[in-house]
Amino acid sequence: MATFDDFMKLDIRVGKVIKAEVFEKARKPAYKLWVDFGEEIGVKQSSAQITECYDIGDLLDRQVLGVVNFPPRQIADFMSEVLVLGVYAEQGVVLIQPDQNVKLGSRLG
Repeated sequence: MATFDDFMKLDIRVGKVIKAEVFEKARKPAYKLWVDFGEEIGVKQSSAQITECYDIGDLLDRQVLGVVNFPPRQIADFMSEVLVLGVYAEQGVVLIQPDQNVKLGSRLG
């Protein structure tokens, strides 16, 4: 079982997708995302396997939640710096987002 202290080690923040493109070199269909997490954290990159539920146009200016304190991970020729959070659903991965616009960088907790 995970403890509350384990959960609090995760730094989950609100960001806004400012750029998205097809990740041609990924083994599984994915997008490259650039997510703005506000002044404190800045813009971070993420590789996201969310192509079943989203077109690139659906992603721009969308607020998302992301784990910003995992170590970066090399995926093909792209460095993924954050894990954008989603739910594995029948139709594919569905992004988790606030139901109202909030300040970029706001922390879940």
